[in-house]
Amino acid sequence: MQKMLLLGDEAIAQAAIDAGLSGIFAYPGTPSTEINEYVQASGQAKEQNIVSVWSANEKTAMEAALGVSYVGKRSMTCMKHVGLNVAADAFVNSAMTGANGGLLVVSADDPSMHSSQNEQDSRFYGKFAMMPTLEPSNQQEAYDMVFYGFELSEKLQTPVLLRITTRLAHSRAGVVRKAVRSQNEIRLPSDPKQFILLPAIARGRYKGLLKNQERFLEESEHAGFNTYFDGEDKTLGIIASGIAYNYLLENYPDQKVPHPVLKINQYPVPRTMLAKLESECGRILVLEEGAPMIEELLNGYLSKNLNITGRLDGTVPRDGELNPNIVARALGLADSTGKEVPAIVMGRPPSLCVGCAHIDAYNALNEALADFSKGRVFSDIGCYTLGALAPFNAINTCVDMGASITMAKGAADVGYTPAVAVIGDSTFTHSGMTGLLDAVNDNSNILVIIADNSTTGMTGGQKSAALGKVESICIGLGVSEDHIKVIKPLKKNHEENVKIILEELNYNGVSVVIPRRECIQTLNKRMRAKAKIKDLETNQN
Repeated sequence: MQKMLLLGDEAIAQAAIDAGLSGIFAYPGTPSTEINEYVQASGQAKEQNIVSVWSANEKTAMEAALGVSYVGKRSMTCMKHVGLNVAADAFVNSAMTGANGGLLVVSADDPSMHSSQNEQDSRFYGKFAMMPTLEPSNQQEAYDMVFYGFELSEKLQTPVLLRITTRLAHSRAGVVRKAVRSQNEIRLPSDPKQFILLPAIARGRYKGLLKNQERFLEESEHAGFNTYFDGEDKTLGIIASGIAYNYLLENYPDQKVPHPVLKINQYPVPRTMLAKLESECGRILVLEEGAPMIEELLNGYLSKNLNITGRLDGTVPRDGELNPNIVARALGLADSTGKEVPAIVMGRPPSLCVGCAHIDAYNALNEALADFSKGRVFSDIGCYTLGALAPFNAINTCVDMGASITMAKGAADVGYTPAVAVIGDSTFTHSGMTGLLDAVNDNSNILVIIADNSTTGMTGGQKSAALGKVESICIGLGVSEDHIKVIKPLKKNHEENVKIILEELNYNGVSVVIPRRECIQTLNKRMRAKAKIKDLETNQN
């Protein structure tokens, strides 16, 4: 079959297309964004009429994918690790409903927090939901696991979690494709009550989920993704999961590790292989990207009191990404870390793009707040979060999607007024609308600034669910039309914008100011595309 050079994200997307995918639903978030983007750009996906949607948030994406599974077709939902928190209600309950058509949930974790608020490990969600979990070591395995994941989902009637990390998502390797599979026909569940989680039904479904654990474990033992490699030096046994297995191999040029190695890529953890490692080795080193999940499980799984080392005892750092040098130090091998970067080379913090509308919005907000005490601006997750940095120093919080409005409400409700929330248009429809409804219901004294750049800018310019709807949503939630103000954030409008913001700061109630100007990046992209079309037309004439 054809061999392609693909990012890990792209390998997952191509595999889903080849494996008979009917619908993919996602909310953009690094490092998962490229999965849905690849499907949307794929001519093959268009020919196969695959539905590819940017949902309002991860919960709605998960539920839409579950709906596709309900009618017997194969579906996928993709998100970053913190997005799985948003989808958790539907995700955990989907383990109880089970699947009809194959359902694959892809969660991309971000150790070292390259573009995230935490280092959350999605494997714990898989364990919590008691759902089969796959964790590829490389791009080829990611591709193959998608095929297997859909087959496993339909075989055992369960959703399957596919967990990847940043380094795998955003690195390339050659991937050999499989034969393309046709999409499923629509087929409703044989049990018409399968997806009805009324307590009486749910209790039965839960017993079925518990009973299925033996089958999940059997698959983990025999599917072939978990592998035991023997080694001559049995003073140490190594457990390496996911991409950590690659980091282990990079320390041995011939890729021959002298110690026994248990490569784990599928969960539940394979008990038989663990028992073999325990019986043969005097000490165990656990290498896993993320939290020490396997390491914590070993104490309950092993019968002997072995010396277990890894993240818990500091042999491997508790935080941050793994890399070959960290693994080398854990193995007692020579560390090839290069010299420190000289102090003369200064780090360059991220900054708002030149010409970004948020710059003018923050300048106006800062001036309007000049006569108030500090610490009044609650912000959110998006490009505008960079307002926390110099020269703006304009925001005081950033916790999770949608928290700006509800945190501002909480502060205002106990007397800290005026309180300001800054949220983007895409984040507003993701999880800010309910907070605004709470504020309206309680007539909280807050000013909500919805920075509308008409796109989901931080992740590359995907379509915002709020496009053309922000004012209507605010009115529908009960905000007075007299206190919904749209401004254009430009230097020439600075004084007028400051005046409008000040007026709303002094209003005792809920008010919304919408600084609206297209993202400079999507504007440039659109103008370049327009110029290219014009050039082609000129050349043709």
